[in-house]
Amino acid sequence: MRVLKRKTLLDYWKKNPESKKHLEIWFSILNKESFNSPNEIKQIFGSADFIGENIAIFNIAGNKYRLIARIRYDIQITYIRFIGTHAEYDKLDLTKL
Repeated sequence: MRVLKRKTLLDYWKKNPESKKHLEIWFSILNKESFNSPNEIKQIFGSADFIGENIAIFNIAGNKYRLIARIRYDIQITYIRFIGTHAEYDKLDLTKL
């Protein structure tokens, strides 16, 4: 699966260097796997949650960070929509993703 906007990850870990290793691992896994459904993602990322079929919420670094991505299974592309701390995530309006 191709992850778009890797620069979003780079920008985030420049500001939050402790997140780098964890986000690199997430990116590496997503970038080399193919997923056709939320269930397939759950097999690798057991703590992932989903809003509908195409918005995935990933817990990063033991839930210290949250990453939200829109996933297009049909064309194997993941769009990063948000990266932040759990506290920042709690302030989001998830209906606007």
